[in-house]
This record gives sequence, structure tokens and C-alpha cells, in this order.
Amino acid sequence: MAPTSTPQTPFGRVLTAMVTPFTADGALDLDGAQRLATHLVDAGNDGLIINGTTGESPTTSDAEKADLVRAVLEAVGDRAHVVAGVGTNDTRHSIALARTAERVGAHALLVVTPYYNKPPQEGLLRHFTAIADTTELPVMLYDIPGRSGVPINTETLVRLAEHPRIVANKDAKGDLGRASWAIARSGLAWYSGDDMLNLPLLSVGAVGFVSVVGHLVTPELRALVEAYTSGDVQKATEIHQKLLPVYTGVFRTQGVMTTKAALALQGLPGGPLRAPMVGCAPEEIEQLKIDLAAGGVQL
Repeated sequence: MAPTSTPQTPFGRVLTAMVTPFTADGALDLDGAQRLATHLVDAGNDGLIINGTTGESPTTSDAEKADLVRAVLEAVGDRAHVVAGVGTNDTRHSIALARTAERVGAHALLVVTPYYNKPPQEGLLRHFTAIADTTELPVMLYDIPGRSGVPINTETLVRLAEHPRIVANKDAKGDLGRASWAIARSGLAWYSGDDMLNLPLLSVGAVGFVSVVGHLVTPELRALVEAYTSGDVQKATEIHQKLLPVYTGVFRTQGVMTTKAALALQGLPGGPLRAPMVGCAPEEIEQLKIDLAAGGVQL
């Protein structure tokens, strides 16, 4: 049974897009995934995104994706929303992943914009609708044109919001003006997918975060959103400013690289990365230590 939710916050307020731990030889580390998931939920996450970009989904097999969702559900499924990433640039493949995620017990689906093949808006509409039609699970869209090459336009978001199971959007578009209009017109629950814009997106109507830095600063993210929603904007701003070095440090390079490096420094599961991703160079790790220390992260 999924944790409780409301239409305004269908997946809670603070979610972390979890890395996929691997063993030293590159195999899936299910025990590590369960330990990391437990650590993140204990830290205050309302939910976890499994098999997203930060989970290195391009290089995990369909069977590994299913095993990972199953393992995380076993560890924290009674305490947190377990949202399975099922988006690809192939609608039929995404439908198959969605059906598998539902079968193994995922609470919801994250569906990214198809990448590389750059479909038109009508193609996006049909893609997302077909996936939402195929299961009974709620769907969070993921709009990240910097990776996909194509934005989900506001008109398309408004049309997609008419689907009863498309309930939320993870916004990594980096455009507060377009976000403002889309939130106002679509009624979708809006989640920041760009940590640097967590506070600004709250100010235009977002309800929470799908975070990468949540691996390291979940209590601070929770304090930020709780301060903002309780009306203490000054406190929220102070927390935002304190976290700026963390945001900057984690995204000096690809976020999964720095996140796995930081987890290793903390003695938490993460392990190596799968090619074509590579581990941080020694000088990158030293800079990361400086950045995280400046943001108050203990290593």
C-alpha cells in the first residue's frame, strides 16, 4: 500500500532521485540499494525516484530495473512513495516498462520526454497518453529539454493534465515564466527538477522537489519547504542560500558522478558508474569536498 497523499501533493514534498548502487565488478547491488533507500527515507524523504537519469537508467537492463524497484519497495515501500522511471524514446518500450513496474508494485511512474528523436508536440501527447492509459498508476511527467532536446509546451501540458492519471510534472525546464503559466493553467502538482530553482519554483506554485542533492541534504530541503509553506519566506531564503554551494558543487559535472563520489566519502552505498559514465577525477573530488563543506555537509 502506497503512503498517503493528497491531490495537491500526490507524492509528498521531498523526493530524491536515487542513484543505482553497483558492486565493484559493476553488477546491480540490491542490498546496497535497500540500505541507501532506508537511509534516504530515514533522513526525511517522502518518496524515491528509482530508475531515473540519476539512477543510470540508460545502462540498466529491463530486468535490473524491475529487480531494483522490487528491492526498494521491500525496504521502504510502506513508508515512502516508490516512483519508477519508465520513460524511453520508444513508446512501446516505455509501455512495457510501465506494465512491469505496476506488476512488481511501484506506486507511481515517472515518464521523461522522449529524447534524441525530437518528436513534435502531438507525438509527445500521444506518447504520454499511451503510457498513462496502460496502467492504473499515477504518472509524473518529466520535462527536461536540455537532455531530451524537446520541451513539453504549456498547451501540451494543459491537454495532458486532462488525463485522470497524469497528476504531476517534474520541471527541469529552467524557465520560471513558462512554469508559472503551466502551473496556473494545468493544475498539475509541480515538482522542481532543478535543485538550484527549488525555492524559486515554490514561489510560483510548485509543491515540492525531486532532488539529486537530497542524497546529502534531505533535512535541509524539508526545512526549506516547510518554512516556505508555513509562511516563513525569510527562513526558506536563508536555507536556500546556505545550500547554494551544495547545488553548485554537485552539478559542476554530471550529478550522478558527484553524488556517488559524495556517498563514497560518507561510507554509503553507491559504487562505480557504468560506461559511458566515469568516476570523478581526484581534483574533482577535492573540489566537491570544498563545495560540500561550504554548504555544511559532513563527510
